[in-house]
Formats: sequence, structure tokens, C-alpha cells
Amino acid sequence: MPATPAWPPKSAPRLFVEQELSATAAVQVEGNQAHYLAKVMRVSLGDAVILCDDITGEWAAEVVEAGKRHVLLQPKQHLRPREPVPDFWLCPALLKKDRFDLVLEKATELGVARIAPVVTRRCVADKLNADRADTIVTEAAEQCARTALPEIAPVAKLDALLRDWPQERHLFFADEEGGEPAADAFCYAEGPAALLVGPEGGFDDAERTAIRAHPASVAISLGPRILRGETAAIAGTAIWMAEAGDWLDED
Repeated sequence: MPATPAWPPKSAPRLFVEQELSATAAVQVEGNQAHYLAKVMRVSLGDAVILCDDITGEWAAEVVEAGKRHVLLQPKQHLRPREPVPDFWLCPALLKKDRFDLVLEKATELGVARIAPVVTRRCVADKLNADRADTIVTEAAEQCARTALPEIAPVAKLDALLRDWPQERHLFFADEEGGEPAADAFCYAEGPAALLVGPEGGFDDAERTAIRAHPASVAISLGPRILRGETAAIAGTAIWMAEAGDWLDED
């Protein structure tokens, strides 16, 4: 006899939903998500969809109605609890829209817990479209099979960020003028951490002095080359995940 196909199939589409998931309540999907399922993925009755709610984790759901404007899904099987997320914040200076979109996407894929955008004197932008940012991180989480969404903090000016910084959290400062090699600094610093990355053109002298003077600040180097803001944010986050985050082999 032929083997019974695995359920849910690995090809099943993935969606984050706002409703808390359980086996006792169906989920109605509308708008862009319904269009994606019905018109792009062409789901039909009985098909599987993977749902996440950022609360209970990941569920396999079955399509019980597939209309033109809505899709009704019934959660059937709890696959995974919400993942534990390393206590790591990324504090990137705002960049041009497409470049900051990349930071949001890759920070989500790399596993950060919180993205805290910062405005500095050399920033070319001072605002962030919150709805667009939420869409980017949600789609990135769906693509990489995260079960937890990163928090996106309100945009803050650098002086406010430093003033309100929690005392117990390391503030690693990617300083283009040099510092301790990032891998070494991350490896030996225990506890909650964050990475502060500058804009195009970097921090000015007064900002650099203020950051270095902060008691939580640790100046680090990301290598011998001057990196773009988006590259520094992505590279620095990857190094931290490898040295102190959830890329470590726990066996």
C-alpha cells in the first residue's frame, strides 16, 4: 500500500493571525490574507494551512470554507509552542526606506526579540511607517518559520534612548572608529544585550562621545571595512546570534 502523505505537508502556506488559536475555535481570514490563500495559493476544502498567533505557537489548520472574500480555517493540531527568543535588541538608526526594510526583514529572520529604531543627527529619515514595518516583519517571520514576532519599539531620538536605557542591558556600540572585536565582546558579556548601529555617514563626534560615556556601552568593531548601516546591523546581529544567541549548539 502507498504511504499515507504526511499532514500537514511541508508546502502548506503559513500565516500569522491576531486571534489566539485553539482546537475549539475556527479562524476566519479576510482581506489580503484571504486573497493570498484563495487566489495565490489556491487552497480548497481540506487543505492545510499553518497558523501562528504569537501566543500559543504554531498550529496546523484545515480549510473548511474557501470563499472569494474569506477563508475559514479550523485548527486541528498544535505543532509547536511559541519559541523562546534570545534577549537581544537591535537598535538601528533609521535609513532610506528600502534599506531599512531590509534591516527589518533580516533582523526578524535572524531572531531578534526587539527592534528599536533610532534617530541620529545624520539620519536621512526621522519617521517609520508602523503598518508597513509590521507587515515586513510578519511576512519575514512567516517565511522563516518563526513562531514569535519581534516587537517594534516606537522611534526614539538617540539622547532619549541613552537616557532611558535599562541599567542591566549591555549596549554594544558598533563604532566605525574601532573597539573590541565583536565576537570577543559578545562571547564574554552575559545577560540581556542590544546592538546600536549608526546611519549613513555614521555618528557625529558628540554622539560618539555620549554613547561611549554611557555606563552600559561597549564599543565594538565589525571588522576592518566601513559597512553600510544595513550591512552593519545584519552582520552584527548574526555575530551575536552565533556567539551568544540561539545559534549555539546546546547538545
